[in-house]
Amino acid sequence: MEDIEDVVAFGEPPGLRLPLPPSLAMKPRTRQRRNRAVPAPAPGIPGTQTIYLKTFGCSHNQSDSEYMAGQLSSFGYAVTDDPEGADLWLINTCTVKSPSQSAMDTLISKCKSARKALVVAGCVPQGSRDLKELEGVSVIGVQQIDRVVEVVEETLKGHEVRLLSRKTLPSLDLPKVRKNRFIEILPINVGCLGACTYCKTKHARGHLGSYTVSSLVERVKAVVSEGVKEIWLSSEDTGAYGRDIGVNLPTLLNAIVAELPADRSTMLRIGMTNPPFILEHLIEIAEIFRHPCVYSFLHVPVQSGSDSVLSVMNREYTVSDFRSVVDTLTQLVPGMQIATDIICGFPGETDDDFAQTVDLVKEYSFPQVHISQFYPRPGTPAARMKKVPSTEVKKRSRELTAVFESFSPYQGMEGQIERIWITEIATDGVHLVGHTKGYIQVLVIAPERMLGTSADVKIISVGRWSVFGEILEPPAPVPGEEGLPSSAFHCRPSPQERRTHGCGCSGEPAAVDKLVLDEPSAIAHQAASNLSGFFRSVPLLRKRKVGGRTDAPATDSTERLMKEKGELGALDWVLIGGAFFSFLTIVFVLIVLIPKIASTR
Repeated sequence: MEDIEDVVAFGEPPGLRLPLPPSLAMKPRTRQRRNRAVPAPAPGIPGTQTIYLKTFGCSHNQSDSEYMAGQLSSFGYAVTDDPEGADLWLINTCTVKSPSQSAMDTLISKCKSARKALVVAGCVPQGSRDLKELEGVSVIGVQQIDRVVEVVEETLKGHEVRLLSRKTLPSLDLPKVRKNRFIEILPINVGCLGACTYCKTKHARGHLGSYTVSSLVERVKAVVSEGVKEIWLSSEDTGAYGRDIGVNLPTLLNAIVAELPADRSTMLRIGMTNPPFILEHLIEIAEIFRHPCVYSFLHVPVQSGSDSVLSVMNREYTVSDFRSVVDTLTQLVPGMQIATDIICGFPGETDDDFAQTVDLVKEYSFPQVHISQFYPRPGTPAARMKKVPSTEVKKRSRELTAVFESFSPYQGMEGQIERIWITEIATDGVHLVGHTKGYIQVLVIAPERMLGTSADVKIISVGRWSVFGEILEPPAPVPGEEGLPSSAFHCRPSPQERRTHGCGCSGEPAAVDKLVLDEPSAIAHQAASNLSGFFRSVPLLRKRKVGGRTDAPATDSTERLMKEKGELGALDWVLIGGAFFSFLTIVFVLIVLIPKIASTR
């Protein structure tokens, strides 16, 4: 089926719903096509169904999903994380790596087996329109997310819709449902100016298209008024911003920074940039990173430490250019943190090329390195190049990972006082996640009401991936929290073991990254009026293995709590009384039963 053209003119208000005209010749799904089982149209009034939304890929994809969720919600649809109870599955795809597309293929198969209505969005259908897996499936492209309601409605009616052609950027003012209400992912441009030989994203996102400075500034004003505490500028290449409309990145950043609250309640994070487009603005960029409301953190992919490999990749810079970016920013910006990407086993990479990459990583001891094995993407020049044997690629990836994990980037931070901005709950449900100005992840134990706030913390221990902090001035207790001792606001967990691998092309970390705590921590959370709070205060006594040895369970926080408490509270006496009563009950039962048992003999 041919792509359908625009029905609603760009710029119509978000509440408008128009039917698709008959001239579009929508194809009803039929059972005759390859005898596939086709889901029956979902009954009910449009806007009353439930949509399962799954997102793969970078933060730009996450922002697109949030916009689609917002529009669907504004029309009455319920967006859910539960695929089983949904009437339609909406899959937002990533084409950077083979594993992401394989996961997409698996999910599509599951959807068809479950006889659910299906819409596939994002980079895969936009960049690979003729994929066999997309036959008979409704698809929507990366620049058509403002049309998602129409596509969903028609799909639920049993029609197959393909909406992929558009020349205008979606509005930034569309309804949006954020995955994290404190974080706004703001796309500043789509596409890029590069022509990397391995990149499939360019096929999907296309040539550079930038939003105007005024539209981005207005969006920043709006989200700040909505209570957003972090703004992430996202794109396929932040550094290339504005070159298609006669402006540049420093111009945009200065305009945005001028709108951030002076009390530092909202912070700005600048997204991934490739070296070529930031070189000429290094001094201006460094000045912006020094601003109190801007995180001193930048993701700059190098991909290889060998100029010969970079040339074959068509990356349009040298290792020396990359060094200039890193050296200048770290010299001019106190506490500057640089993350980078490496592709292992690119076609033609020799042992010497790889050794140069290892040496570069060792020299800079990057705190974050996104390590990828080379995946040939169909339709790219690199897919036709002679490949390095897969066993060698895996060997190099393991070796570089071992080098990276040997670093201790946060060693020496113990005892330092840092300001952190708290925006997430860790997946253990105990710690809150904050970030320093250098975007170092800090874990603290504090009440959930501190989400969306900032606080001074003392770093009490460091791990490989995060540091652990103690809030210096805990907020005043609220009803239900009066029994919390001061020790409840810190812990001494051990280093976490978590590998950080991200997108090898777009460079953005995958969506929003939450720490998975897989080690014990002694938690002293005792709420006098809450029995479950008492049980949460018991330390996790599971043992762990680190570096081949077994560490004893952490109990120092519990011991410290007992010393600080010095006396038994009301809840303690209740528990002791309960235990004593249980003991008396058991004794009574034994006294009654023993004579009866003896008499039966």
